[in-house]
Amino acid sequence: MLSSLKVRSPVRQERRRGTRTAFFTIAAIALTCSTAAVAQNEDKVKAGLAAWRNSGCADCHGAFANGEKERDESPTGADLRRARLNTEELKLAIRCGRPGTGMPSFEDGARECPGGGGELYPAPTKLTAQEIDNVVAYLQARIIGRGKITKQECLLYYTDKPDWCDDYN
Repeated sequence: MLSSLKVRSPVRQERRRGTRTAFFTIAAIALTCSTAAVAQNEDKVKAGLAAWRNSGCADCHGAFANGEKERDESPTGADLRRARLNTEELKLAIRCGRPGTGMPSFEDGARECPGGGGELYPAPTKLTAQEIDNVVAYLQARIIGRGKITKQECLLYYTDKPDWCDDYN
């Protein structure tokens, strides 16, 4: 009868505690790293929104990238809310423009661009590689695939003019 009882070894119990401690330590580090990554990405998204607002993107694409341009003399930009472009395709379009479409090159010199870059309509300002990355982060986080514009999204764009968002739900 006694032979069927299991006796727990102090060494085995210590190993289990050590394994649990290591697991929780790794989990805590992973959580800290992912929280930092989320915060860093949110900073990129905010910087991308600022670049979007200040570089003339909304002139053609509209404040919410839905193709409702803000300036009549600007070409009508694509509705990016329905776009299916991946990260590299977005970067290329912003860097090089889209020849024959009115989408200008936002990279100074538009090096290594197929077709030489789109210059029918000049970009109001040029963007650095980091600014282009930030705009892509903004588009992917808040625009592409989002569909209908929400009041919350409007308030994020027009932080200083909340009454402009009254028509959105």
